[in-house]
Amino acid sequence: MDTNLLWLSLLFGSFGMGLFVYGKKQLRIPFLAAGVGLMVCPYFIPNVIVLAIVGVVLTVAPFLIPAA
Repeated sequence: MDTNLLWLSLLFGSFGMGLFVYGKKQLRIPFLAAGVGLMVCPYFIPNVIVLAIVGVVLTVAPFLIPAA
């Protein structure tokens, strides 16, 4: 296992937990879904570059989706 993969997993998992808690408290589904995605995706993506791309997309996506 690569140490870069571990650090990225920790980083995106932390962002995911923050987005999840924010989405749950504010009842905002995009933030909640992105948080769950960020916490789960490191388990299934073994490539560092792909994990970085998916993590950045999931981190930025809730801010680009308009509020309902």
